[in-house]
Amino acid sequence: MADVLPPADAGSIDLVTLGATRTEGGTRSVSYRIGGWDTLPFLAAPPAGVRSPLVALEICDDPRIWPQVVMRELGDLSGDTAAWAREAEKRFSADLVRLVLTSTRDRAFSDFPAIGRTVEAVLSATGLPLIIEGSSEAERDREVFQKCGEAGAGERLLLGTAEADRYRSVAAAALAYGHSVIAQSPIDINLAKQLNILLREIGVPHDRIVIDPYTGALGYGFEYSYSVMERIRDSALKGDRDLAMPMISQAPDSLTVKEVREAPPEWQRDIAIRWEFGFALSAAVAGADIVSVRHPESVRLLKTAFRSLSPVTPGGGGAGGA
Repeated sequence: MADVLPPADAGSIDLVTLGATRTEGGTRSVSYRIGGWDTLPFLAAPPAGVRSPLVALEICDDPRIWPQVVMRELGDLSGDTAAWAREAEKRFSADLVRLVLTSTRDRAFSDFPAIGRTVEAVLSATGLPLIIEGSSEAERDREVFQKCGEAGAGERLLLGTAEADRYRSVAAAALAYGHSVIAQSPIDINLAKQLNILLREIGVPHDRIVIDPYTGALGYGFEYSYSVMERIRDSALKGDRDLAMPMISQAPDSLTVKEVREAPPEWQRDIAIRWEFGFALSAAVAGADIVSVRHPESVRLLKTAFRSLSPVTPGGGGAGGA
């Protein structure tokens, strides 16, 4: 049965809280409220208590399929997921950590208890709120997200991704352990709306859904994503409650596009960073409350850009303080 939509003014984005501090029942050093907007991006100061846009640094538990331009930057750090998470906060100044469980993409994967241990290790290594991405296979994700949800109980994780043909396993873990859900649809406003309705019908509250409209790399389909993101935000501001959720955006192929792969070795790093930065900045302008990137330098550049674009310099908006 669908939840009863909370009272809200027509034309505003619902608030979603990520992370829980000790006073909120978790162990995070900071929690964030995203959403709450009643205007287009960067036209006004963030609503009271809101930090947006936020930058998440993506890490993984098996770096064999991770972009080489990032591996060269990290060196031995890429082999220690907990240390990587720690540096995401301490050295790279990310707002959130996005843990991609690449180990679960292996066809022979079966060590589900290891997933719980990885999540616990990452939570111990950093005080930042945590986003977790699973295997992309519905049957496997049922067990994966069960372990993730249990290991992060009370921490208000953001779990993803839920898609139209595989949303129940993610939603079940979120509902059982108090987490939120990334709802991903393939660059289509109507499909995004439909998935939000499906999630609500099985009990996921309106304020625990974050929309991922799916994003291609800049120049590789991103213009379609940008248009859909604009339409989602515009519809929400016109009062469409089924689209009035915050948005998250990632384009993991930004660091592996042809322009990066075929660049001279001495230029490859700079070109990759510019490609990723260009996508993420554009996504924020289109309405993304969270952008996820993989190269540490992209984090620094984006946070500098967001400060320069904001009418009021962001800072201190996260509940519990940074």
